[in-house]
Amino acid sequence: MTGANDAVKADVRGPRTSVTLAVTAVFAALVAVGTMIIIPLPKPLAEITLAPAIYLALAVLSDRWTAFNATAIGSFIGETLNGTLYGYPLIYSFGMVWARAPEVFIVAWAKNRGTRTLIAAMVGATIFETFAFFFPDWAFYAYGLFGYVCNNGSICTNVWTAYALASLDFFTMVDLAFIPVALVIIRAARPSFRRLGFG
Repeated sequence: MTGANDAVKADVRGPRTSVTLAVTAVFAALVAVGTMIIIPLPKPLAEITLAPAIYLALAVLSDRWTAFNATAIGSFIGETLNGTLYGYPLIYSFGMVWARAPEVFIVAWAKNRGTRTLIAAMVGATIFETFAFFFPDWAFYAYGLFGYVCNNGSICTNVWTAYALASLDFFTMVDLAFIPVALVIIRAARPSFRRLGFG
């Protein structure tokens, strides 16, 4: 009976700190690897990665702070390694954290509100990510910040040219294709996460 009581207490309190740290570390590594597996695209977008399926699922499977930390750490590490390999500016790493990590709060809000609401939240999170890339990139191109320049190598003095270049960020909406993958991961992994104490 003691084992059953311990399991009930774990469910009420949530996972132990050691479990939360372990899940954060493992999923930060998975997000980093997912970020490094890329489909190359033109700058500023640079690439589409496999990471969205991982962090969208984690936002549902774990608590929001575990998902946030794993997404932020993994995105930063993965994009920094991509920058080293492919010559992207370091601002891309910070941009990944800025755009991706808050997505988990949107998805975590919907995790117990039914499948339709969850899917709508994942779509909303992807839209958030797209605009979180787009608006800074538009400003960076318009003012020549962080090495962002027009195709001719000079600062884009025309705000509409900067807009056109930043609008490539709308290809981020391709991440919507990862929502069904995230739902499959959730269905497969939910029992294991519940055993770990995540609700």
